Amino acid sequence: MKKALLVGASGFVGRFLLDELLQSPDYDRVTIVVRKDLNLQHPKLVTLIGDYQTFPALKDRIEADEVFITLGTTRKKTPDRKKYYQVDHDYPLLATQIAKEKGARSVFLLTAVGSDPASRVFYVRTKGEVERDIIAEKLAHTHIFRPSMILGNRAEFRLWEKLFLGIWPAFDPILKWLGASKYRGIQGKTIARAMAAAARHPARQVNYYEWEEMMRLAGD
Repeated sequence: MKKALLVGASGFVGRFLLDELLQSPDYDRVTIVVRKDLNLQHPKLVTLIGDYQTFPALKDRIEADEVFITLGTTRKKTPDRKKYYQVDHDYPLLATQIAKEKGARSVFLLTAVGSDPASRVFYVRTKGEVERDIIAEKLAHTHIFRPSMILGNRAEFRLWEKLFLGIWPAFDPILKWLGASKYRGIQGKTIARAMAAAARHPARQVNYYEWEEMMRLAGD
């Protein structure tokens, strides 16, 4: 029986992933670190209240064989670039370092398709830098998940996002025909299933999953 640490459980993919981990017979303890209590009860679940600033103080309460990171923000929610970078880069790296110190051998990180630390685009560069820096921690296994458009019904209503998500599936046949399947849309629940499934498969030290690999892992 393994112990999992999930950071980002309150997010869209994170909520699905939390459900996957709690239902899995592979884990006897699932620890989440969230800013606000999710009001969930489960025999396996340990909820710690914290954020980037207070996370180190929670170290002694963390047990983890594997760490799952689904943190992420948007420019609308976090317009300040310094704070954005803290959420998308600094916090995932800190969580990985602390989990490694507590014995974790595997990290599962959600980033984005096209991540590149050399990109001129801030969003793409940030995702690339967090991949690079977490790989540099040299855990036994690093799993990086790179979705394009994440589909599904979100709790919060954002008009332009709703419209965009509504039309995106229409592009899937074109992207497939162009040999660009990695840009196809994928359901948040499917990503979560793929992340949980990856923990059950033998893996190299560094592993990348785009649309095709995630769909195969999830069984979709």
